[in-house]
Amino acid sequence: MALAVASSSTSISGRTFSLSTPSSDLKAPPVGSFRVVDRAHGQIQSQAVTFSQRRSSVKPVNAQPKRNESIVPLAATIVAPEVVEKVEAEDFTHLAKGLENASPLEIMDKALEKFGNDIAIAFSGAEDVALIEYAHLTGRPYRVFSLDTGRLNPETYQFFDTVEKHYGIRIEYMFPDAVEVQALVRSKGLFSFYEDGHQECCRVRKVRPLRRALKGLRAWITGQRKDQSPGTRSEIPVVQVDPVFEGLDGGIGSLVKWNPVANVEGRDIWDFLRAMNVPVNSLHSKGYISIGCEPCTRSVLPGQHEREGRWWWEDAKAKECGLHKGNIKQEEGNQSNGNGASHSNGTATETDIFTSQNLVTLSRTGIENLARLENRHEPWIVVLYAPWCQFCQAMEGSYIELADKLAGSGVKVGKFRADGDQKEFAQNELQLGSFPTILFFPKHSSRPIKYPSEKRDVDSLLAFINALR
Repeated sequence: MALAVASSSTSISGRTFSLSTPSSDLKAPPVGSFRVVDRAHGQIQSQAVTFSQRRSSVKPVNAQPKRNESIVPLAATIVAPEVVEKVEAEDFTHLAKGLENASPLEIMDKALEKFGNDIAIAFSGAEDVALIEYAHLTGRPYRVFSLDTGRLNPETYQFFDTVEKHYGIRIEYMFPDAVEVQALVRSKGLFSFYEDGHQECCRVRKVRPLRRALKGLRAWITGQRKDQSPGTRSEIPVVQVDPVFEGLDGGIGSLVKWNPVANVEGRDIWDFLRAMNVPVNSLHSKGYISIGCEPCTRSVLPGQHEREGRWWWEDAKAKECGLHKGNIKQEEGNQSNGNGASHSNGTATETDIFTSQNLVTLSRTGIENLARLENRHEPWIVVLYAPWCQFCQAMEGSYIELADKLAGSGVKVGKFRADGDQKEFAQNELQLGSFPTILFFPKHSSRPIKYPSEKRDVDSLLAFINALR
């Protein structure tokens, strides 16, 4: 038995139409009837079933009341009819396991197939352009949205335009609330995030606009990869119920989050982009890997992790803007008293680092006394660290070598574990910004001097010490 659609004007397919269609061409599907076809006998049965006269409702990605303005953003006007049938409840944990070894193209196709016009790709203007290419390759209609914070690099805006022309699409831009931005800037200035962290600015310029966008969707597609940030993204699945945001139906569990490239390494993404001749942001050729807002993004040196170019003045473990807040696990206060140390997110146990006979382990009392001394007998260099921090682990070898070279030179080398219960003290009293922070305590000065560079090789550290000793 099969269903045949009868219509006097056009055929009806199961796919939704592309958002690039001019708004004047958008029409609700015609009301018709369908007849039951018996393929086994090649005859059409007599019974006919009439479509309901229900009108299609319209759900834009930003799901906001239409403003009474002469010019309205395209994303608020060019929309497609709501899919009438809701997605059936599904065990997405089970689905994620089934897709664990699937290719990004297969995962993308599954996502678009399941959610149709109720899913959209979140595009940041970085290498996640690969998502758009995968969606394009499926041959299915797809939607793309992006958050314009008002503080992106000029190169990123140019890239948006290039992507739209290359794929023949219109990106649905979401903007922060002007009143909220104005209040933030008037009260705290343009660069308050350098002083009190990026979370407040990101909340106004990114998180709240994203929340509005997702309220018009049932699922979204991100470019998260496990290798982007081992501290916060190492466990992301290829598909999950979003733990933070709500979707069209509202409430917990109303939004599904797809991460098609979760298991793909960065170099493989770039191999794919080159092979497919996909346009890329020109900032990548200047050393930018992870790209965000202009004041909070910078290029990285060879060998540095890509997330070191984002919010470089802060704790590496918290380098998320809030769009993927669910990746960051809550800290636990308990710590191990032995050589093993509880990971700050409670997921693993790490052995202590910077262990050497030429390196002094400072307690809270010890570093407080060191900081109070105005006339020290000898200068000190001290690293503020956390054993779970990948950047601290990366410099362990060079720091131990430094301690060995300075043994007997009159310069003491120490370490102070500054995470957990000690973190607030270290931030307020010891200039801790992110791990690791390196301080030099001069011989005749009470105030320590913070090492300003991210070059943590032995020669660079020695040059810093020799300039101050």
